[in-house]
Amino acid sequence: MPKILLATFQLMPDGESGGDSLLAALAERGVDAAWARWDDPGVDWAAADLVAVRSTWDYYRRTPEFLAWARSVPRLLNGADVIAWNADKAYLRDLAAAGVPTVPTELLDDTTLVTGLAAALERWESAVVKPRTGAGGVGVCVVSASSYDGLEGLVAAPWIVQPLVESVRTTGETSVFVFAGTPAAQVQKVPGGGDIRVNELYGGSSRAVVLTQEHAALAESAVAAAAARHGRPIDYARVDILEYDDRLVVSELELIEPGLYLDVEPANATAFADMVASRLASGA
Repeated sequence: MPKILLATFQLMPDGESGGDSLLAALAERGVDAAWARWDDPGVDWAAADLVAVRSTWDYYRRTPEFLAWARSVPRLLNGADVIAWNADKAYLRDLAAAGVPTVPTELLDDTTLVTGLAAALERWESAVVKPRTGAGGVGVCVVSASSYDGLEGLVAAPWIVQPLVESVRTTGETSVFVFAGTPAAQVQKVPGGGDIRVNELYGGSSRAVVLTQEHAALAESAVAAAAARHGRPIDYARVDILEYDDRLVVSELELIEPGLYLDVEPANATAFADMVASRLASGA
């Protein structure tokens, strides 16, 4: 029986919420799956037929160590090169250069913080500053032209700065889940309590919705652009989408450890397992 290891981290040794459904779906396809901490020195990653990064939700705090681990793992879904590229939100500029509609994104560091932020606020009036390597909404700051008070939560440089997309407060953010290049499901996420972050930690909520042609097409194009850049297929992805300037744009392309929202869209477990079974059958 082929074996896949699902990489997680020390605070979630049994994997992501709903992870049991992943194990069950893989078992139904004749695949033995187990959770393993990515930083556990006792794990023999080379013994697995495939390795999938799943709930490694400390990677942004330990990025050099995590990327070194990814490079050491043979048969890693999505691949270490894709993971390293995706760990820096500057990838959004690469997607835009490839013709994928994205939220406008500029780069900031300690030397350009004042001038870059001033230029961004002159252009957009309100802006969001995020760490270039980050997850879970940590270090996200909202600032306006009238006040820099929102920067008290600023984390270490470097950062990106983007316009504050007002639609996130009303229609929220949409996630499209893409497996083996094909969009499979869609989840709508809305913030709560006046926040712009849709994570449940900040009062957000999520629900499965019908996959629309427009959202699917944008998600597919973003994943295809990443695949073309790296010359390899993208095995699985989550594409986060917002409404900006009367069109849909990509706000994030999650290729490292995208949450599959298994509690609201259980079918993602089946789609993930089908992708794994196909990769194993192809001898990947």
